[in-house]
Amino acid sequence: MSMAPLTGIGACVFDAYGTVFDHASAAACCPDVPAALRDRLSALWREKQLQYSWLRALQGWHVDFWQVTGDALHFALETLGIDDDALHQRLMKLYLTLDVFPEVPRVFEQLKAAGLKIAILSNGSPGMLEAAVQHARVGPLVDTVLSVETVGVYKPHPKVYQLAVDRLGLERGSIAFQSSNAWDAWAASAFGLRVVWCNRYAQLPERLPGWPDREIPSLAALPALLGA
Repeated sequence: MSMAPLTGIGACVFDAYGTVFDHASAAACCPDVPAALRDRLSALWREKQLQYSWLRALQGWHVDFWQVTGDALHFALETLGIDDDALHQRLMKLYLTLDVFPEVPRVFEQLKAAGLKIAILSNGSPGMLEAAVQHARVGPLVDTVLSVETVGVYKPHPKVYQLAVDRLGLERGSIAFQSSNAWDAWAASAFGLRVVWCNRYAQLPERLPGWPDREIPSLAALPALLGA
């Protein structure tokens, strides 16, 4: 995949969970989760969270991401044989204060200094996203935070990506979309956004419509791609 600079970009739109915020940090930071189960719990929790969002979108039974996240955590804990309502509550609270990936603040500063608009576009509910942005202290660098609650359907529905186009007032080809979720990157590309796939987790390419314009191992490589 080419590493030549992307030109003609007016705004950078970021997925939230897994791209800007580390969804695994909730279980990793909770001492009440047995150390031997933390990785399994994080993986299963994330897997079911995404599955439930896709299934609800297909069935037309939308609820916000906070409920989806809680339902997925119930499933994950039960699967691992953990029956502890208090632990469920602690983990959900920690999900509101996820760690930000270490390079993110500096990257946002560089992009902002280069005159680019910065947005977050996420499945997260407005309250979840507000809490995460405030905890990460990147609020002053972000021009707009967009939640799927505006359209009532989860990614990868095209209505979600259209939110960024409408809010930013830019053509699809003038928006760089960054996601660490391969399915999200491919869907945004198929929609017509310019896509930088932040392949943090060494995933294989998807066999879906679309193809990212660029692939990077972390967001630290993004400013150079955009001439920032």
